[in-house]
Amino acid sequence: MDIAALSILKNQAQLQQDAGVAVMKKAMGTAEQGSDLVNQMLDKAAEGANPPHLGSYLDARV
Repeated sequence: MDIAALSILKNQAQLQQDAGVAVMKKAMGTAEQGSDLVNQMLDKAAEGANPPHLGSYLDARV
């Protein structure tokens, strides 16, 4: 193999690696946004689940 062919192969391999890293960064960013949204939803659900005026007293009639 000559030097030019080795250089082309090296550049192609580097390009594939760079593209793979870019796709992984994009996927990680999307997953992070999704997890942030889930955390916000859970926080809002926890706030509304236990209003302070409910559940303090029990009215029981038989």
